[in-house]
Amino acid sequence: MLKLLIATRNGGKVREFKELLKKYPFDIFTLKDFPHYLEPPEDQDTFEKNALKKAQHAADGLQILTLADDSGLVVPALEGQPGVLSRRFAGINATDAENRNKLKSLLKTLQDSERNAYFACSIALCQPGKCLKVVLGQCEGELLLEERGSQGFGYDSLFLKYDYNKTFGELDQDTKNRVSHRRKALDKLDHILTHILDTAPCVS
Repeated sequence: MLKLLIATRNGGKVREFKELLKKYPFDIFTLKDFPHYLEPPEDQDTFEKNALKKAQHAADGLQILTLADDSGLVVPALEGQPGVLSRRFAGINATDAENRNKLKSLLKTLQDSERNAYFACSIALCQPGKCLKVVLGQCEGELLLEERGSQGFGYDSLFLKYDYNKTFGELDQDTKNRVSHRRKALDKLDHILTHILDTAPCVS
């Protein structure tokens, strides 16, 4: 079975990616399987650049086909914040709750009509020495001032998905996986992942 590394230690992302990738017969690994691997800093100014940096670094360092994402919440009325700083919005070691609390304090300064936002997810797929593709997916909605739901992670409990009247924290996992930014990005890699599997040498 062909190996694929999901270059993250984030438990929420691992769960979502494993569910989204279950139709592909890969032998899935995560960075938790490589405890001595040191991740590169996420110091780029776009989701795409961060995803590429993480994926290529892991692919080269661990010599394995690698998928890495960089995701975040974008609020146009807050000049794109938290953006690429979503995971560390309230500080380098901030918890999800601390990040949400900082965002809520900023949202209170906005008009209701200004609280539209979107989740963005860039995914890079790399093999040792070569990037195969970098893609971007987005999911639009609006932000609440009070949290709803305990599912998901990050800013999910504040993000009200258009057409569902539920936050990502209230949606069941199957529904979220059908409409999320991560799903939309991964769908753009389907033809490449399928081609890799179709052309992989058989091992008897």
